[in-house]
Amino acid sequence: MATVTLGRDNFEEIVNSSEIVFVDFWAAWCGPCRMFAPVFEAASEQHPDVVFAKVDTEAEQELAASFRIMSIPMLMAFREQMLLYAQPGALPPAAFDELIGKIKDLDMDEVRRQVADQEQKTVSARA
Repeated sequence: MATVTLGRDNFEEIVNSSEIVFVDFWAAWCGPCRMFAPVFEAASEQHPDVVFAKVDTEAEQELAASFRIMSIPMLMAFREQMLLYAQPGALPPAAFDELIGKIKDLDMDEVRRQVADQEQKTVSARA
């Protein structure tokens, strides 16, 4: 599957309607972004069950600002509408493939349970 271009108008729709989405925040002037682009594109071909999307931070400054993007490339991974990974930097192919596998293998019931437990602890600490 080819990569999808994301913008303010379709970001939520794509993330909310897809089980797993990897988002690459990039810019044309960014050397590391250009180095990571073929790795990202190759992964999109190897994992047709995953959505791979790109946000041009120059064209989508408002969207980039809403995610507080300070350094690019910035890679984010969403699963079932939950942001599970957000790190700057270009990953080599093996590391990116390993990350994709980890996101696919997560037990989302356990993740939701952990999030709920953490939220409960936060509420209790404030009381």
